[in-house]
Amino acid sequence: MALLAVLFMLAQAIAAQARMPESFADLAEKISPAVVNITTSTTVARPGGPNPIVPEGSPFEEFFREFRDRQGEGDRPRRSSALGSGFVISEDGFIVTNNHVIESADEILIEFYPGAGQPADELVAKVIGTDPNTDIALLKVEADQPLKYVSFGDSNAMRVGDWVVAMGNPLGQGFSVSAGIVSANNRALRGSYDDYIQTDAAINRGNSGGPLFNLDGEVIGVNTAILSPTGGSIGIGFAMSANVVTNVVDQLKEYGETRRGWLGVRIQDVTPDMVDAIDGLDTARGAMVTDVPDGPAKDAGMVQGDVILSFDGFEVGDTRSLVRTVGNTAVGKAVRVVVLRNGKTETLRVTLGRREEAEGAVPAAQPSEPEEPAMTDMMGLTLSPVTDSLRDDMDLDSRITGLVVMEVDETSEAFEKGLRAGDVITEAGQQKLASVSDLEDQVEAAREAGRKSVLLLVRRAGDPRFVALSLDE
Repeated sequence: MALLAVLFMLAQAIAAQARMPESFADLAEKISPAVVNITTSTTVARPGGPNPIVPEGSPFEEFFREFRDRQGEGDRPRRSSALGSGFVISEDGFIVTNNHVIESADEILIEFYPGAGQPADELVAKVIGTDPNTDIALLKVEADQPLKYVSFGDSNAMRVGDWVVAMGNPLGQGFSVSAGIVSANNRALRGSYDDYIQTDAAINRGNSGGPLFNLDGEVIGVNTAILSPTGGSIGIGFAMSANVVTNVVDQLKEYGETRRGWLGVRIQDVTPDMVDAIDGLDTARGAMVTDVPDGPAKDAGMVQGDVILSFDGFEVGDTRSLVRTVGNTAVGKAVRVVVLRNGKTETLRVTLGRREEAEGAVPAAQPSEPEEPAMTDMMGLTLSPVTDSLRDDMDLDSRITGLVVMEVDETSEAFEKGLRAGDVITEAGQQKLASVSDLEDQVEAAREAGRKSVLLLVRRAGDPRFVALSLDE
């Protein structure tokens, strides 16, 4: 038995050693020719007026002005330089980097890894297109020879704990390699389309725009950001996933800009406390539709209160996954969208529009008849129907009907869930409200159906969201 135990431990050690590379040297040698240093220069206007070094009226003011003039500076614009990284993705000279590396640059110079069979001189790059939403830029250089390049891999195949290698130009030190593992997947930092790989491979200033490789030498991410209180690497770096980048790069190469799909809805996550109030839903999943302005979804018959369960064959887990999936779908494509409505699923066929063209569109207003005021206390809320005077005082759209929250009991569940005076409740139980009696009817209907909560559609400054409030026993 002891011998078997020793053999088992030896087998485990050999297996672990087989998975862990003894060296990254062969990999670094293979991929380094395609990694580039990027130097940008920008013209920066000097501030006019008094010398910023000394206070106005100081006896030293004239001295510093004369000194600056002798140095040939005066008030002339100056050149500012910045450093970053990138990588070649085709032999004809397309290069990927971060948008923030080249943003506002007057000149972009590309330097290749020395002695790697690439051009020895710096090449001037032109910008093909940029996408600030994902912080990706596509550049192009003209070379006298085919360039060595790297290919993208499947970032979705990367698992937490997999080895990765980062390359770039950290802190202006030139070509540098660091290794680590995938610390987490599907990280979001600030954007609707974020899908970052988190890694502990050392990433510093100047690494921005450089590639993150798997052990097959495929690019599975573009190094973009670090989380650090000091500005240096503390082992928390982020690379935009290759599956996002490839879609952006393809569009920039073809159109010089992004063309993202647009569904035409406003949505929010379905929270666990909302599940009981939604007929036919067993778990917190999907995306709740809070508003349907004029657009593709409205044309296809989608309505406020629908829960989107699947889009073009993909299950919708939350709003973030839906936004990313829609954005990555081709403009003009007809897709099937499965929604939950009144306890039953329906399949809608939606032809997607283009998000970039739709942003900023505002639907026309339609007049509606106001109701007479009647103050009522319910569920910790003091409510009044929308009246002409309230509409004017609150600058409400003429189409809005429902109940205005006049006061909120600070000890109530409604207050805990964020309801405040000035909010407008437009629906209850996914039925429109025009009076307090409408709300009372929906509360009673929820009780008779055995529900523990009622779903309210609340608008604040025009922005809608759903809130589930518990029913009093």
